[in-house]
Amino acid sequence: MTGGLDAPAVTLASQRPRVETVVSDGPRSLRLSDAEDIAQLGVWSIDLAAGHVYISDGMRRLCGMSSETTVSEAIDLVHPDDRAALDLFRTRIFAPPDDSRSEVEVRSVTGDRTFQVRARTEYDAAGVVVRVHGTIQDVTSSRELERRALHDRRLFVDAQRVARLGTWEWDTQTGECVWSTMLYELFGIEPGSPITFTDYLSLVHPEDRGWLEARWRRLASDGQPVEIEHRAVLPDGTRRVFRCRGVLRDAQHPHVLIGTAQDVTEQRSTETRMLRSSQRFTDLVAIAPVGIALFDDDERLVDANEALCRLLEMDLDRLRGTEAADLAHPTDRAHPLLTTAERLGRNGDLRVGQRMLATASGKAVYCELSVTGSVADDGQRYWLVVFSDVTDRRRTAERLRYQATHDELTGLPGRVAVNELLGQLLGGPEADSVAVLFCDVDNFKRVNDSLGHDVGDELIIALARRLERGLPPCCTPARMSGDEYVVICSDATEVDGVEALANRVARLLRTAVPVRGQLLRVSATIGAAVPSGPDTSAADLLRFADAAMFHAKRQGTGRVALASAELIHTANSQMLLEGQLRDAIANDGLVLHYQPVVGPDGSILSAEALVRWPHPERGLLGPGEFLPVAEQGDLLRELDRWVLRTALCEASTWSMLAGNVIGGGPGVAVNLAGLVPGDPEFVEIVSAAVAEAGIEWDRVVLELVETSLIDLPSRSRAAMAELADRGVRFAVDDFGTGYSSLSRLKELPAQIIKIDRAFVSGVATEAADFAVVRALVDMARAMGRACVAEGVELESQFHVLRSFGVEAYQGWLLSQPLPAPEFHELMRRGPVAIPSGS
Repeated sequence: MTGGLDAPAVTLASQRPRVETVVSDGPRSLRLSDAEDIAQLGVWSIDLAAGHVYISDGMRRLCGMSSETTVSEAIDLVHPDDRAALDLFRTRIFAPPDDSRSEVEVRSVTGDRTFQVRARTEYDAAGVVVRVHGTIQDVTSSRELERRALHDRRLFVDAQRVARLGTWEWDTQTGECVWSTMLYELFGIEPGSPITFTDYLSLVHPEDRGWLEARWRRLASDGQPVEIEHRAVLPDGTRRVFRCRGVLRDAQHPHVLIGTAQDVTEQRSTETRMLRSSQRFTDLVAIAPVGIALFDDDERLVDANEALCRLLEMDLDRLRGTEAADLAHPTDRAHPLLTTAERLGRNGDLRVGQRMLATASGKAVYCELSVTGSVADDGQRYWLVVFSDVTDRRRTAERLRYQATHDELTGLPGRVAVNELLGQLLGGPEADSVAVLFCDVDNFKRVNDSLGHDVGDELIIALARRLERGLPPCCTPARMSGDEYVVICSDATEVDGVEALANRVARLLRTAVPVRGQLLRVSATIGAAVPSGPDTSAADLLRFADAAMFHAKRQGTGRVALASAELIHTANSQMLLEGQLRDAIANDGLVLHYQPVVGPDGSILSAEALVRWPHPERGLLGPGEFLPVAEQGDLLRELDRWVLRTALCEASTWSMLAGNVIGGGPGVAVNLAGLVPGDPEFVEIVSAAVAEAGIEWDRVVLELVETSLIDLPSRSRAAMAELADRGVRFAVDDFGTGYSSLSRLKELPAQIIKIDRAFVSGVATEAADFAVVRALVDMARAMGRACVAEGVELESQFHVLRSFGVEAYQGWLLSQPLPAPEFHELMRRGPVAIPSGS
């Protein structure tokens, strides 16, 4: 290749010279040729007057040109990207005189070589170009070295910036320093500013300045390398930490020191935080109430805290080197401590679960293990294991589970355990052999009411022990609730069939039990059931046995009945009816009828709310048809809540309908069977219903049967008293049918006595009923209680009762229960017609 060999397009005289002949060296000096090869140099010239271009042999060899290469062909050897620079070069060498030399760098057409072209122009007296002399030199190697040097310098500068490291030089004789640009930036000083050792010391933290100068002076005197760390206060007040290294430059310059200074503020801050964190971790491990141990990769204990030593009753020296598996209790070594975690991987935290460990004395302790796998600074893998002692919690849980699954009074399995056991048996291969007996102690309520609950409890316990001792091994006794027992038989064939087993249980429960110095003769009614098919569930089997028990009870006490296909069908129908009733309660599918309670003059004092069910298929059902279903389905409480809420809301409008005749309007009475004063939420539920309806408190009457008010605990009495203080009145319903004596009348926390229809029906014809009712009325009056006579159906009954001074009457003689619209109409018409005469 070559460059600058053609004349420019125009000369100073605006004439283009014709330079066409290319002259080679010919017989030239060998010394010139050798010199060109050594210097990687070529020579060229242009003689405009002669019209010749001279190209030396060295240039031809250097540029790969043949002896026939023309000037135009030589220009084509230049890289296309460099031809614009070549054109500018050509223009410059043919320009007017300026006493300067021109040069340009171009690359070969392949781009792998770089050439430097230089030229000097000769002019005549008129300033016209006469000749141009030039050289071309291969500078590829030197440019590559320069490029590499520049690249290395750039990398060095970048490395200093990344590492926040600068270099310095200190002449100890003059005190002058030379800093790299990065070091100026690190110290916050304008790059290039003159700097001395004294200037540097002024930037050092005052507390570090004295010892630091002494260390640098020692380096200057003994030449031993120095590595120190100090604090610095930058001109803007920022505090940084620098790590400095210094050495002598060489033996020829003993007074010149060189070195580096690195800003390590962030590293030291991180290390400080890590040290503090590590110390906090160490302190935390030491005082942690849970056991903590460190195991190596071979699962040998290398360290542990004091809590683990206390837990296992061993000192640390004894624990060190112990394999993790050897810490487990002998009965729990089938479950490895750490190999389970190993199989699941080493990344992240892992909860192995509960394991039973053994103390030095052999005592078992239950621990919850949490394992973390990690790697130490030296690359050694280890396990960090936390041992949380859950022995007490486990025992508490077992105790709570036992309490949840077993009857507190007898210790027999309870309802939850019964369902679990039946579920297991019915899911097993011998499901067809399973049998269930539902046992109900006859007349147990009479024992409680007459002798007290303590005696009843002793009787229940005694019968439970008889069942435990008298049943065969394949049978499990359980107590469902109250006076109800269940016997689960896993294989009825072992006891000669279900009927034989039922009779055997009946004999066990037909006995005389000594309780507090007296014999109580008891019996039980028993219903038995076996699976009706492969889909029979535990709940189905219990329901069938319960239905059989109720069937037997209708035949008398001490009877036994087996669940037949017809009985099971009936039970299924009852279950369907129970589901429908549940939906009716939830969706306001029930209605209330009201039977008025009237005074002797016929005025409506109050009305009793009586629930009815408009069944979509069976028509209007009375309470006698669905209350047993509600009782068996544990729906009485929800039914009571619905009746209470609905009755109070409807009664809140009666004062307007009745013309506000009696106080704030007629009262409304609600019978309660499932929602009783013993309910923890009794007061809250009643209060919420009153508030929702906006009815006056003294218009609310809550009716409870006599037996539910006997031997009330103090909490229940307090609940009643709280509502009574607000104005609510309590009525004893069906009084006289229970087992309490008349003397207990004064103990009942009630304001109203409702005389049962059984006495009212014979009050005009039977002397005994006449005497009982009269006594009740007199006693109630003496104790400030009001009397309501239920079931008044004859005029003679009304006249006798009125002669006793009864304050209120209820019955078909006066009015049957009426739907809400008809009852509204009755109130509008005014007082109810009463029998005339005496």
